[in-house]
Amino acid sequence: MQRRACLIALGAGTAAPACALQAAAPPAPLRFPADHGAHPQVRTEWWYITGSLQSGARLFGFQITFFRSATGIAADHPSRFAASQLVFAHAALTDLEGRKLRHDQRIARAGFDIAEAATGDTRLRLRDWRLERSGGDSAAHDRYRVNVASRSAGFGFELALAADAAPLLQGEAGLSRKGPQPGDTSRYYSRPQLAAQGSLVLDGRTLPVDGGRAWLDHEWSDSFLPASSVGWDWIGINLDDGGALTAFRLRRADGTSLYAGGSHRGADGRVRIFASNEVRFMPGRTWRSASSGANYPVQWQIETPAGRHRVEALLDAQELDSRAGTGAVYWEGLSDLFDAAGERVGRGYLEMTGYAGALRL
Repeated sequence: MQRRACLIALGAGTAAPACALQAAAPPAPLRFPADHGAHPQVRTEWWYITGSLQSGARLFGFQITFFRSATGIAADHPSRFAASQLVFAHAALTDLEGRKLRHDQRIARAGFDIAEAATGDTRLRLRDWRLERSGGDSAAHDRYRVNVASRSAGFGFELALAADAAPLLQGEAGLSRKGPQPGDTSRYYSRPQLAAQGSLVLDGRTLPVDGGRAWLDHEWSDSFLPASSVGWDWIGINLDDGGALTAFRLRRADGTSLYAGGSHRGADGRVRIFASNEVRFMPGRTWRSASSGANYPVQWQIETPAGRHRVEALLDAQELDSRAGTGAVYWEGLSDLFDAAGERVGRGYLEMTGYAGALRL
């Protein structure tokens, strides 16, 4: 969702007023496969994959995000060294047995056979980190391939992710509102319930991935967070019945919600988009980071039209320090979802920003 725009701007040093917004004409409908690819005319964009991986009795969480940021330098600038587009990438692996989060990050200007965010389809590369889609003109049998290796952090993964349904268009047919003003929008779709197979590497040892479930978000926007927002809370949960639940809120400095939203896609394929006043986040138990000093709610009660649920982190210490890339410190980690009766009904990712300091350009 639009949560990542401020993270990109922090790292890219984008010259704009804090959390500036640009109103736009009604957008054209999303068209695939073209909209799987990059939109270089738009200021910020990201492809964000999270999920759980099973290797024997061991459970892991993983994340890989590619960001593209337009710098404002014209693409036809006479100098081939002019950086009109920057490409960032974050990757992480949560080792639940080892009680450890491993994380790495990269940044480079597009081009020079080093970094690419291709138009026309999903094809992203930052040195040897890659994300590519195959499968035709959009829908139920798409395949994604992911390759990540981090020698410095001692982890990596090579995964094949298979879709079994068409993209889930968030908001109004892919136009997702993020605030009360007309320009507070992004283009946004998700690919929940991606079946994962492949392998992962942990301290030089290769482990087979017996199975897993992943979630992909692709979002692009010229907007940043509304000025009165300090951060956000977000969940993307693959439900055990085959459905998907998204919920988010933008948060003021006093902890109250500025704007909220989300969606539910049932196992039968029916989609319900949530209005801002239909989503409530209520924090529970907190965890304090010894590194940043931030207090993160690692347990939540969340109310949506899909019901009342409890979200619980599977590991408290899943804070990521990306100050060498996007410039932000935030919490993002594998979590379980429980229904009102206390039964586990899903697993996915919880993300929280603005707790270690308000996000500002």
